[in-house]
Amino acid sequence: MAVVVRSTEEALAHFSERLGLPVVWSEKLDVPAVRLTYLSTGNAFLQLVEPLSDEGPIASFVEEHGEGLHHVCFGADDPIEDATAIGLAGDATPGQGRGRVSAFVPGPVVHGVRIECTRFDLHEDVTDSPGALT
Repeated sequence: MAVVVRSTEEALAHFSERLGLPVVWSEKLDVPAVRLTYLSTGNAFLQLVEPLSDEGPIASFVEEHGEGLHHVCFGADDPIEDATAIGLAGDATPGQGRGRVSAFVPGPVVHGVRIECTRFDLHEDVTDSPGALT
């Protein structure tokens, strides 16, 4: 699950310090200009998405909707093919996060929740992940 935030540092005060969710990965992407921070919930990641520019899709989302739920992400063997297959219109566009290929499901947003697919690796994501519930 991904939550759009205006400030990662302020969000970490709540999600990491107060709730105790450990940060497992953080990175800055140039396109789109965002900071992605992943916190472990034990059996899934909570992703904080902070726009690093006043322009672009994430900055526009925050301006229009405020902070909050942006999308839910599911593991997939082939994120682009799988996102395209379950989409309602067009082809999925490749993206990235944690060095992995990902893709948003194309077409209109259904029930207010965007869906993303990302490459899933059983060993890295579950077997070798501390705190993962199996």
